[in-house]
Amino acid sequence: MDERRIGDILRESGAISAEDAEQALAYQRETGALFGQALLRLGAVAEEKLLSALSAQLGFSVLDRAALPENDEVFAASARAVGLPLRWLAAKEAVVWTVPDGSGDEAEAKLILLARNPLDPALNERLHTGWAGRVERVLASNRLLDSALARLHSLSAQRPDGVLTDAERLREMAEEAPVIDFVNALFEDALRDGASDIHVEPFEHVFKVRFRVDGVLHLVQTQPRSRFDAVASRVKLVSGMDIAERRLPQDGRQTIRFAGEEVDLRVSSLPGAWGESLVLRLLRKRQELPTLDGLGLEGAPRTGFDRMIREPNGVILVTGPTGSGKSTTLYRALELVNDGERKIITIEDPVEYDMDGITQVQARADIGYSFARGLRAILRQDPDVIMIGEIRDGETARIAIQAALTGHLVFSTLHTNSAMAAIERLVDLGVESFLVSAALRGLMAQRLVRRLCDHCALPAPPEDIVIAEQLLDQSRSEGALWPAGTFAAPAHWRVPQGCDHCRGQGYLGRVAVYEAAYVDGALREAVARHAPSRDLMAAARAAGFLTMLEDGMLKARAGLTSVAEIMRVLGGGPEVVIDEAPPARLSAQI
Repeated sequence: MDERRIGDILRESGAISAEDAEQALAYQRETGALFGQALLRLGAVAEEKLLSALSAQLGFSVLDRAALPENDEVFAASARAVGLPLRWLAAKEAVVWTVPDGSGDEAEAKLILLARNPLDPALNERLHTGWAGRVERVLASNRLLDSALARLHSLSAQRPDGVLTDAERLREMAEEAPVIDFVNALFEDALRDGASDIHVEPFEHVFKVRFRVDGVLHLVQTQPRSRFDAVASRVKLVSGMDIAERRLPQDGRQTIRFAGEEVDLRVSSLPGAWGESLVLRLLRKRQELPTLDGLGLEGAPRTGFDRMIREPNGVILVTGPTGSGKSTTLYRALELVNDGERKIITIEDPVEYDMDGITQVQARADIGYSFARGLRAILRQDPDVIMIGEIRDGETARIAIQAALTGHLVFSTLHTNSAMAAIERLVDLGVESFLVSAALRGLMAQRLVRRLCDHCALPAPPEDIVIAEQLLDQSRSEGALWPAGTFAAPAHWRVPQGCDHCRGQGYLGRVAVYEAAYVDGALREAVARHAPSRDLMAAARAAGFLTMLEDGMLKARAGLTSVAEIMRVLGGGPEVVIDEAPPARLSAQI
């Protein structure tokens, strides 16, 4: 590719004179024609020389007439494959068709683009979003290009009354500048506010946009329902979904770039009574991971965690719902075991953070590359440590257990409500209890709760302290063994208020609450005999296990969050009876 301007290339080769170039520039200013086309219309250069110079400048080959498809249906089928209306292509003076890339794999076909202006930004953006494979741009004589365009116009005219299909109408709506600006602004605002998800929800007369920030949805704006179809089509177009399909749920994904930052976008659509509900998850690839201390992993859960990751082999499971911070905990665990002497491989969907010194693999369910299939391939790579993004089925569970029993340290996640529930979940997936007992080294569960804003938080009222006292009393009655010094520091029970720093929410950021059980001794024996949950809990309690609720109450006591927030996220707790004044003993014991 030559970085010189086309006029300079032609002048230096003697194809045109300086006077020819000046005349062509004047013609270009008057008519808006491309510089090369201006030269041709003025008769200042032979077309063959212009094509040769353009080929040298752009790195595009010159198309031979024999390479142009003879069957017009090839143009139509290729346009459909890319999702481009024939009329739109004709207006852009462009023709596309697919050809094998030489590998023999039909799925690896490349797209050929022949256009009056192959560098047209709008044309290339549409190709980028509509075609996942390679695009080869070619040049051709005006005569050959005009011939191809005439065939394309003929195909386009065959559509009855020139009516656009539903897909074409939606695509045109999605390409309107105000719609593009609206959706781009949503992305920018969501990233600025630290939102993890964008919800676009249609109703009878309006549609609403809500951001999930710190785990809670906030209404951002309400728009007329008449704008929804265009906005939904734009979102679906950006994420590679079928914009014409509005009857079935769809999933899409795309990597987008805003302010120099790469963001993995995952979109889910769900048809509803008033249209498709859209949820857009934003995963910031370069976002700095919080430290374990910053997450709030301390005390009894930290002790259990540190014991787990020192094991040379076995399975360590982190449980919790989507968005509870499981991946962050696992990434930090991998950093701690990444001593340069072990081979560490992950299989994820998606790869959320790039990690130095670790081989990270992307699972792709759409092509049959599941966690189980990827895990089998990983085991042939001589790994020491494996991280599986999620155990979703029995096959993956069994392979993970077998890998642990053959000397590998395996980290993974499960969707369960508590650490102990992971044991029953593995059994439900078809893993024998004695194998679970032999392989399991550690269990963790976690949730994210909102952190109180330090600029406006207020001292908690007596009723909140009563709730906390009753919860702690309940924990003591259930056999909780608090580490020495747990209640030595003064209590700082606080509640939210709201200010400019936290945008009136009273909370700013999040902190995790944990429970962690190191599996050995009595707990391992209880797992092996498939003991009921109460026996599992008793064995864990005897070893110092504290629940997420108890960890949460300790964080509320330290003033990191509020009792109400702990109850909102974790629920449970005793029936509260509030006296007119809190017991005098509370300040000493809590």
